[in-house]
Amino acid sequence: MLTMRKIHSQEISTSLNEKRGILENQLRERYQGMKRTDFLQVPEIAAYSTYYRRFKKTYHLLLQLESVSQKDKSIPTVVPLVQAMFMAELNSLLLTAGHDLDQIHGSIELDSASGEEIYTLLRGEKVTCKSGDMVTADSEDVFCSVIYGQDQRTRITQSTRNVLYVVYVPNGIPAKVIENHLSDLEENVRLITPQAETEFRNIYFAKPADPTSN
Repeated sequence: MLTMRKIHSQEISTSLNEKRGILENQLRERYQGMKRTDFLQVPEIAAYSTYYRRFKKTYHLLLQLESVSQKDKSIPTVVPLVQAMFMAELNSLLLTAGHDLDQIHGSIELDSASGEEIYTLLRGEKVTCKSGDMVTADSEDVFCSVIYGQDQRTRITQSTRNVLYVVYVPNGIPAKVIENHLSDLEENVRLITPQAETEFRNIYFAKPADPTSN
């Protein structure tokens, strides 16, 4: 989890776009000639694929990586704070969600879904969380799950000045990889606003299941 404040503006960042071009070339060199079966051997993708398979889904970041590295598609130039996140995701392959911190109320809870939680997606559709999926919630509601993604209420917009990024990591990925990802994400945000301040940064580990519970 990473929170950053004092993003003064979200105008098009020349520095961020220059780094985007460099990253696109690096991804094409790094994964040149790879097929789907090859991608599935990459440790990070393998870990996420195992997690997604429980829900009969394909890791969606793999599809985006294939699009950029194999089909010469560009990383989308969207709202800069979202673009910064996309770039860090494709570089590390770690699933990340971004939220407007000022739209989050009360304390933040990281949990495993019961399968009864309902929230509204970015596109306005209501979904019920998958039982056992990783979710994040505040005092109002769930605002993100791994399988369905981010909500509408806390979405990043051009007016976002304080941001929360949550990285969802399954078993099998070292903490050092997560730390490097967070550092890359911080760097990307500072290419938008050099004076941006990191308020909070931490890695949380799931508690082991209680073998005595039902």
